[in-house]
Amino acid sequence: MIRKILVANRGEIACRVFRTAKRMGIATVAIYSDADARAPHVLMADEAVRLGPAPAAESYLKADLILAAAKATGADAIHPGYGFLSERESFATACADAGIAFVGPPPAAIAAMGDKIESKKLAKAAGVNVVPGFVGVIDDTEHAVRIASEIGYPVMMKASAGGGGKGMRLAYSEKDVREGFEATKREGLASFGDDRVFIEKFIESPRHIEIQVLGDQHGNIVYLGERECSIQRRHQKIVEEAPSPFVSPEMRRKMGEQAVALSRAVGYYSAGTVELIVSGADKTGDGFYFLEMNTRLQVEHPVTEAITGLDLVEQMIRVASGEKLAFTQDDVKLTGWAIENRVYAEDPYRGFLPSTGRLVRYAPPAAGDTPYGKVGGDGYVRIDDGVREGGEVSMFYDPMIAKLITWGNTRDEAADLQVAALDRFELDGLGNNIDFLSALMQHPRFRSGELTTGFIAEEYPEGFTGAPADATLTRQLSVVAATLASRQAQRAATISGQLGEGIDTARDWVVRIGGAEHAVTLGDGGIVDGEAVRGSVEWQPGRAMATLHDGASSLAVRVVRTRGGWSLTTRGAAHKVQVYSARVAELARYMIEKVPPDMSRFLLCPMPGLLTRIEVEAGDRVEAGQPLAVVEAMKMENILRAEKAGTIKAVNVAAGESLAVDAAILEFE
Repeated sequence: MIRKILVANRGEIACRVFRTAKRMGIATVAIYSDADARAPHVLMADEAVRLGPAPAAESYLKADLILAAAKATGADAIHPGYGFLSERESFATACADAGIAFVGPPPAAIAAMGDKIESKKLAKAAGVNVVPGFVGVIDDTEHAVRIASEIGYPVMMKASAGGGGKGMRLAYSEKDVREGFEATKREGLASFGDDRVFIEKFIESPRHIEIQVLGDQHGNIVYLGERECSIQRRHQKIVEEAPSPFVSPEMRRKMGEQAVALSRAVGYYSAGTVELIVSGADKTGDGFYFLEMNTRLQVEHPVTEAITGLDLVEQMIRVASGEKLAFTQDDVKLTGWAIENRVYAEDPYRGFLPSTGRLVRYAPPAAGDTPYGKVGGDGYVRIDDGVREGGEVSMFYDPMIAKLITWGNTRDEAADLQVAALDRFELDGLGNNIDFLSALMQHPRFRSGELTTGFIAEEYPEGFTGAPADATLTRQLSVVAATLASRQAQRAATISGQLGEGIDTARDWVVRIGGAEHAVTLGDGGIVDGEAVRGSVEWQPGRAMATLHDGASSLAVRVVRTRGGWSLTTRGAAHKVQVYSARVAELARYMIEKVPPDMSRFLLCPMPGLLTRIEVEAGDRVEAGQPLAVVEAMKMENILRAEKAGTIKAVNVAAGESLAVDAAILEFE
């Protein structure tokens, strides 16, 4: 058995591997960049080694420094996690050459599956369904246009070495190909050091479903069911679940057997995932096609652990130690339902723009003992994270803050647990997508299981503004808001003791929420516009969470004091609330509303990032839709376009500058 393991990664996945290693009695070694010197994964490990500066290219991507750290600490194994060097054949080979066990597949399998062009050829030869497309090398834009026309629109352009949603462009026309081909090449080169691109048919009404495989070094390979990963934004997964609400037992068997056949064809062992695109319109069970094989542990692996009772990290360590799998395909049973939501540092209210900064408040919902191999019971919540309160989410790494995993006996139970847990997830200091995730979990289409990879674009075409609140929720929030105001007034009345005893604050309030006023009388719960709301509110001034208890049920509300009111967040939306006594409410109607300044003449940077190109100069005439500038954030290129025709008055910044959110890039006449 491996004695000491170094995790060649950071954050959540490093902590995840350390937890299993410690349970197995294996010593642990962390590596870190200057930005992560006090990160949780560093503090969690038995030993830690500094690599270098914050940029990944100078730290986490330096294979020689990582190997030196392993040798210096006596680590006899390296787990690569996901991302960074996890799918680099050269790194796995270097580990083998140094006599260090690589906790992953053999280098040859990584090489075979790491090249999307070659992997499709191998998949086809192994009898796996593949998407129609061109898998050769594309010479230039004109060549790409010809290929796309032959395949038939829409087509997907993908960087050959891509992954994680980077280096991908969907084209519905020749114009899209001409505009996106070079950008796809640049993203592939910037993120993966490889600018080759391939083109394939885009399956409409597609579902993204993947098969988890696990093999040992003795030729035994099994599949562990499927995961549905269809809810994505810009090809980045947001919600994953297992099993899929679409896949039948027969379809699961066909998918699994093809995944095992492909794994066997490349001599695969350890954990791996075969990703498939599935036609939601095909009810035959044969409408699935190979996309790629990820030769590593997936971000979404916890949902498979939840329904199988297996700790996949433990299995990877045992396989790397030379052990045989302790079970066969017939032993694999899928129990209950699991859902994972990725909590990202991005603001859904501002077009999902990346957010960076300090976690002023970070208190995830209570999860108890984190279950990595638990199946059965009444359901549970699991948190996988690698951050802590006071820590920073920087521009150098992935914006994922945490993974929230729930397991229930049914799909609805798992989704209900997600909503309840998200309501109790306290996170302040930077933009986050908690409200959006809660809205997804409540969405009727999600609950019906009618999913496609276009779900978000189809259901939120104008962007996200929060989950709608029904009349019942509005009344409950009105009672909560009035209670907060009452207790705040009680505190203010008694804080100095100078007003004497027996100060009685108002019981009658006017609550403004959702553009309407509601008359609230507090009592046993309260009366809102003549209708009773039962329950008691648990909250004290200064606390960030209030709870309305009504018998067996409860409503958790995140509370933020604002100028002139409160922000109450629950059930997938932040509600701006003002609370007044009856007399003050009457006078407040005469207050003049402050109008925000007109910034329509400026092109504002929508996110913190690097300005890579300015496409215009002062005096230029531009048309609607014309590219004005390119900002790179999280290694993704974002083209900023003119919303309407106009003339450039001034350009305020130059290419190469780092910009903050809302920085004025240029000004129109």
